[in-house]
Amino acid sequence: MTHTRPFRLPKGGRLIDRAWQLPFRFDGRHLRGVTGDTLASALLANGQMMMGRSFKYHRPRGPLASGAEEPNALFGLGQGGRFEPNQRATTTPLVPGMVLRSQNCWPSLDADLMSVNSWLAPLLPAGFYYKTFIHPRAAWKHLFEPLIRRSAGLGRAPAERDPDRYEQAYAHADLVVVGGGIAGLQAARAAADRGGRVIVLEQNPHWGGRTPVDHGPEGEAAIAALLDDLRGRDNVTLRRNTMATGLYDHGYLLARESLADHDPNQGIPRQRLWRIRAGHVIAATGALERPLAFACNDVPGVMLASAVRDFIVDYGVAPGQRLLVVTNNDDAYRTALVALDAGLDLAAVIDARPHATGPLPDAVRERGVDVVTGSGIARVRGSRHVEGVAICRQSGDGHVTGGYDCDVVAMSGGWSPVVHLFSHCGGKLTWDEGQAMFRPDPDRPPLGADGQAMASATGAANGDLRCAGDLERDEGPTLPVWVMPQNAGAKARAKMWLDFQNDVKVSDVELAAREGYASVEHTKRYTTLGMATDQGKVSNINGLAILSGALNQPIPQTGTTTFRPPYAPLTLATIAADARGEAFQPLRKTPMHGWHDRHGASWEPVGHWRRPYCYPRAGEDRHAAVNREILAVRGSVGTLDASTLGKIVVKGPDAGRFLDMIYTGMMSTLPVGKCRYGIMCNENGFLIDDGVVVRLSQDTWLCHTTTGGAERIHGHMEDWLQCEWWDWKVFTANLTEQFAQVAVAGPKAHTLLERLGGDIDLSPEALPFMGFAEGQLAGIPARVFRISFSGELSFEVAVPAGRGLELWERLHEAGRDLGVTPYGTEAMHVMRAEKGFIMIGDETDGTAIPQDLGLGWAISRKKPDYIGKRAHARSHMTDGARWRLVGLESLDGRVLPDGAYAVDQGVNANGQKKTQGRVTSSYHSPTLDRPIAMGLVRHGPERMGQELEFPLPSGEVMKARIVDPVFYDKEGARANG
Repeated sequence: MTHTRPFRLPKGGRLIDRAWQLPFRFDGRHLRGVTGDTLASALLANGQMMMGRSFKYHRPRGPLASGAEEPNALFGLGQGGRFEPNQRATTTPLVPGMVLRSQNCWPSLDADLMSVNSWLAPLLPAGFYYKTFIHPRAAWKHLFEPLIRRSAGLGRAPAERDPDRYEQAYAHADLVVVGGGIAGLQAARAAADRGGRVIVLEQNPHWGGRTPVDHGPEGEAAIAALLDDLRGRDNVTLRRNTMATGLYDHGYLLARESLADHDPNQGIPRQRLWRIRAGHVIAATGALERPLAFACNDVPGVMLASAVRDFIVDYGVAPGQRLLVVTNNDDAYRTALVALDAGLDLAAVIDARPHATGPLPDAVRERGVDVVTGSGIARVRGSRHVEGVAICRQSGDGHVTGGYDCDVVAMSGGWSPVVHLFSHCGGKLTWDEGQAMFRPDPDRPPLGADGQAMASATGAANGDLRCAGDLERDEGPTLPVWVMPQNAGAKARAKMWLDFQNDVKVSDVELAAREGYASVEHTKRYTTLGMATDQGKVSNINGLAILSGALNQPIPQTGTTTFRPPYAPLTLATIAADARGEAFQPLRKTPMHGWHDRHGASWEPVGHWRRPYCYPRAGEDRHAAVNREILAVRGSVGTLDASTLGKIVVKGPDAGRFLDMIYTGMMSTLPVGKCRYGIMCNENGFLIDDGVVVRLSQDTWLCHTTTGGAERIHGHMEDWLQCEWWDWKVFTANLTEQFAQVAVAGPKAHTLLERLGGDIDLSPEALPFMGFAEGQLAGIPARVFRISFSGELSFEVAVPAGRGLELWERLHEAGRDLGVTPYGTEAMHVMRAEKGFIMIGDETDGTAIPQDLGLGWAISRKKPDYIGKRAHARSHMTDGARWRLVGLESLDGRVLPDGAYAVDQGVNANGQKKTQGRVTSSYHSPTLDRPIAMGLVRHGPERMGQELEFPLPSGEVMKARIVDPVFYDKEGARANG
């Protein structure tokens, strides 16, 4: 509802500059605010109290709060690619030219046809979607589900590309203080006195929290003095407009800094995501005021008392002309005094407590205002705006004892500490009966990076994680009031809102309890309490208390829902920063990438890498190029860029013990200077990676992984080290990109390497198969491994990444007369298949175990355990019906299709033919001049010579014979030249 009279007060507003008028548009209307306004204060100043519609019932909604906890005043903001839904009016600064539109309403905010849902409320109780719209089945698919999908959601996602820039930054600090109120600034000063790097984060554009509002000039002076002190220190960094969104293990903090929100003309990134490592964290995050649950407490104009106070003091805006305050604590009297000082009419203060004495209530009485104790609101009059209230005895059942005309109700149900950051990383809460709030439990704090409990003392001493307090206040006790009046009937409880955005009422929570949802997490999901965009910041405690009352149990027994990051929503663009467009998944390139490109490489994506598939020459297609490369390696010498292979160093006194658990084979007995093939399984026994392990020194091993497995396997190692074997002295490092690696393969590989010169003896006697040597080649520091994936004489040479291209070019220069040929991944795949070597991802599919692939020899029987050992003993792992690795020989000379299934006799329950195997790898072998294939077949090794049928999508059936999987050089003689 829009009021015609001005709501901007003639004076006041500590955060605004009245000299600068800012035009903006709201639902097509041209309005004006002033510099320093938020969207909410600018709209209120223009008499716009109704700012949205609720999610389920589409009831009119006005602003409830003045900060990040606001559930109602959400808008679609901006145009084109800069359009954003669900922008919170209370925290979004007004920028000239802003375009706002209301959301979750049609055709307009004032006339929303979906508001009919409010009249249908008795048919739409908590969990109605779980109970209805089920039968008839066809109606769900064609009627109810499409209808619900169209109705779901508040705003609409933007359709155009976001043109703004975002960035990420990193910081380290001995102490991070979250919260720039007086408690946070005092804690920062105390920490700065002790030395060390201190960072202070404040989510708002201004410092001081509630102190300047609640304590006037004295409070502002105290804040100014603290800021002057901190700004003069080199070891203190102050950041405004920076909200800490999540606190994680080991002092890892995420924070979003707003740099140029909704103002693209500044030429700087819009937002910055800070990734901060902190030695200690102080959560001086203050508290949030709770609403009161009385009938029709959702009518626009019913606001938190602290919000009314903020709009008056900070922005010089009166939410209304005649206020009424309803409370269960002394703090709300500050709002009454502020309203009186601003020249507003105060109808009365309704206090639920039997007695209200002390400096604040007495000050209000001295101003001639009625203070009605032991009372509450029976109901609010009005639909689109508050018109008045009916009052009753708080201890009664809602019998009306009087009433007042007013256009704003300022309510206060007490305060709840902002415990989110404390809880994000494992801190536990305790119920404070005296103040009716959950607060951090000093005996159950979060864990620090060293696994030891962090202290949770009040004050700034020792600077650990805790929720700091505010200034001392001379106030009387708070009376817990969860329902007003306490004996209200069912009809009134069905109009008492807890979650204002999601339309969750007192009656909904009580219904959930009656229907067996005793767990607070179940009630949350059944009713959607706390699942709105404010994530229950104003509804959580009230909802827990109502549930506890319905279950007839104390609040601590009910507990709280889980506090999860982010504290306030983060845009996806901020999280991604520069990782979008071409940079969304940056291409990883080896040091020789440019050479490959210049020499006509045809590229293949392998994880984030691009590897040469082959190097077609003029007149060649890819098939011909692959054949040429294979024959060149088999006949002379070829080079493969193997830099992408994972290279993980494992070091420490317990490194051998650790690798014995990671791999199925024994790695602790590997002699220094030797290599050993190893395979890894997960705890379910399935093969996850393979590679060559090299023992570099007595306590250091180098583990090679597949190209796509480096990060995954490194994470696998760290997961077991950190979660299971945290006391083992083992360190790992992923050095994949630190080294370039070149495979030199073929009968003339030794000749080529010898031409480079150096101090490494490459003779078979000094460097036998599966050996390792270190020294120099062509003046380049190098490690040489005698390993082969092609079956030919092969050396893999690792050099510092910065000299990889130099080595590659020297090899091709020295081997020109030998016909040295670069070969790509496809030639490598064909040659390994000719030798019957498996490929992770081809012969494995997440369900293969080593025994399926004939790799039982790689499982040590000398050690008591390894990851996956117990799984390998399960009955379905040891029965004879498993599909096992074999070779497949096409009977008609055609290449079998990859992935084709071999059919069996009979059909399954769904009428499809039963299968008995599948093709895992299939190629044309230029070495043998015929097709070759590998596959997994039931009882495969015992069925040599049998024929299988492979139906094709065309209806044709191909046949293949089961043969040995090693097609070439079964004795392995060629690996020695």
